[in-house]
Amino acid sequence: MEFIPFSERWLHFLAGITWIGLLYYFNLVQTPALAAAAADKGGPGGAGITKYVAPRALLWFRWGAVVTWLSGASYLASRHILGDAFMLHGPSAVIGMGAWLGTIMLFNVWVLIWPNQKKILGMVAATDEEKAKARRVALLASRTNMMLSIPMLFFMAASSHGQFMFTR
Repeated sequence: MEFIPFSERWLHFLAGITWIGLLYYFNLVQTPALAAAAADKGGPGGAGITKYVAPRALLWFRWGAVVTWLSGASYLASRHILGDAFMLHGPSAVIGMGAWLGTIMLFNVWVLIWPNQKKILGMVAATDEEKAKARRVALLASRTNMMLSIPMLFFMAASSHGQFMFTR
């Protein structure tokens, strides 16, 4: 029976690397690169990125978020601590903080980032004004997720490797 929790945890780990890795890519590489491409009047522009790279990266990003969350919740449930974690009860409070931050981040991906990216990338019709607003909302939600990922990763690691920091 130990194989199932191990598999859930391993899937959670791999999906999390995909999700958070792409989150950092979007914030630290793609967004600044697109700004530089837009400023380069004689250059090739960012059309290749927005047409070919961003849609594929966003596909992996949003589904990486779902698989990360589901596999994490499944792992907590298999250890019979899902409720305690989300209620921040007892020793499960540490992983619960990470789980809550991940839940907020998942919400941001599906409710704020993805719907607005569809407007930005022209996947759904939007006026220039709607696209400008969508850029701002998607950027702020993505930057928020990047900042939330730091304490989220801390709490996840601390739940397995740093429990001593939270006990007397």
